[in-house]
Amino acid sequence: MTAPDTAPVSLDEEWVAWPAELARRFGDEGYWREETLGDLLRESARRFGAATALVAATERISYAELDRAVDDLAAGIATLGIGPGDRVIVHLPNRIEFVTVLFALLRLGAVGVLALPAHRRVEIEHFARLSAAVAYAIPDQHEGFDHRTLARELVDVVPSLRHVLVAGVPGPFTALDALSTRGAASRAAEGSSDNPASRAPSSAAAGSVPAGSELAGTATAGAPDPAGVAVLLISGGTTGKPKLIPRTHRDYAYNARASAQLCGLTAEDVYLVSLPAAHNFPLACPGILGIFGVGGTVVMATSPSPDVAFGLIAGERVTVTALVPPLVRLWVQAAEWEQPDISSLRLVQVGGAKLDADLARRVTPALGGRLQQVFGMAEGLLNYTRPDDPEELILTTQGRPLSPADEVRVVDRSGADVEPGEVGELWTRGPYTIRGYYRAAAYNAAAFTPDGFYRTGDLVRQLPTGHLVVVGRVKDVINRGGENISADELAEHLLTHPAIAQAAVVGMPDEDVGESVCAAVVLTPGATVTLKMIKIYLHERGLARFMWPDRLAVVEAFPLTAVGKIDKRDLRRQLGG
Repeated sequence: MTAPDTAPVSLDEEWVAWPAELARRFGDEGYWREETLGDLLRESARRFGAATALVAATERISYAELDRAVDDLAAGIATLGIGPGDRVIVHLPNRIEFVTVLFALLRLGAVGVLALPAHRRVEIEHFARLSAAVAYAIPDQHEGFDHRTLARELVDVVPSLRHVLVAGVPGPFTALDALSTRGAASRAAEGSSDNPASRAPSSAAAGSVPAGSELAGTATAGAPDPAGVAVLLISGGTTGKPKLIPRTHRDYAYNARASAQLCGLTAEDVYLVSLPAAHNFPLACPGILGIFGVGGTVVMATSPSPDVAFGLIAGERVTVTALVPPLVRLWVQAAEWEQPDISSLRLVQVGGAKLDADLARRVTPALGGRLQQVFGMAEGLLNYTRPDDPEELILTTQGRPLSPADEVRVVDRSGADVEPGEVGELWTRGPYTIRGYYRAAAYNAAAFTPDGFYRTGDLVRQLPTGHLVVVGRVKDVINRGGENISADELAEHLLTHPAIAQAAVVGMPDEDVGESVCAAVVLTPGATVTLKMIKIYLHERGLARFMWPDRLAVVEAFPLTAVGKIDKRDLRRQLGG
């Protein structure tokens, strides 16, 4: 029998759909519409044709131009025999090709597996095998890394992988611009069409569509099914291999549309993609999809550093962006020092990890835009603070559920609901929360309840207003001699110390108590601190003795995951655990 992670499989057989009665309900109540994400861009091109849709580096493209470019590229990709249900790994940074490739696949009914720029051989090979990907879309080079070298390694070991599509100099592979009539014509005019690797493929390929034809979802195979999988997102966990998250056209369109409405997006808004575009947060919360739905402008940042971002905010009059807490701290510090022109910002979203209250209080004074805390997951549930929330809720909570149809439970270890206001694990289900990971039946049995609730692994308490306060992770609780210590709670206390700029707490193996508590910290410039000083400080704050760290590690910087979260697994390894 072929190994499960290498077998070519039908997408329809490998993901968990919503029960039929729920699907009808979500449709009847207006959460789901019979539309695809490819339709979203086409409708915006009809409504906002001449308006600027996308700014990336030196390129500016209108909605009408972007719609035509997507059709053109979709026609070229179709000549390779790539069509409905085929999986294509999209491993592109924040540049125009990320958008055109993604929407071209959506038009064809093919499914993009959205890898993050920081992913490398181990992760990409895992995604390719698990999804049985037929193609891999990459830049030629990005931040000093040659993706073509990685692609050569992958095509030798992943049997399903037949095509490599390159933005830039293709090497032995296929140039993305050679798959469009405009790109091919440009290359021919420059005399470069003699390079076999950059020639447009023959339109005689099976399942092909003539280049330049209008595609409303692959004329030869019918339009994509709105109920079908649109993209496979990557789970953001820091332990084990990442999972693939199947998001359908209907649920993901609702995800973006409802988020855009809550955030008050209009055609006048300019959204800066500071985080990797393939991440759920800048893609659909409301992100790129939300902005496209209202006719606003997307600006792609090649780097989230203040040096790059502040210039784009000033030059493009950016109004909205999304950040993770480490970036917020960097931006706030830079803004307080440099006093840049970022006066156009009206909304600064922060999510991906808990934002400590002290830093939250500095966001609006430093960056100008109103803070919005966002607590969500690529698997679905999104929580937002609202623009009209009282200031204290914005500063100290992680928001409340986006949708009236979101169901939220806070439960104890036995799965029983805790008393109101008590800490427990967050379980959820709703019109945009998945019912299972892709090709992960055994894992799904533990991650989802029999009645469809997703066990998030997040420890929260819910306020009477419905707002959630994130306390930590179920698996981020350190059991020291029978006492349970929340790593995130202790880290929050450490962050209030004036000598500490960043903090993370991890459990380390200990023969006597099972796990000891290690506090790792990055110090503010010129500061010093000792373990004894930390214990005295925590004692003065009134923190229980069992919460105090056993060990202090001062580090220059924390290892980060692909989405900018502290990678505790790598940190623990670096500290000898």
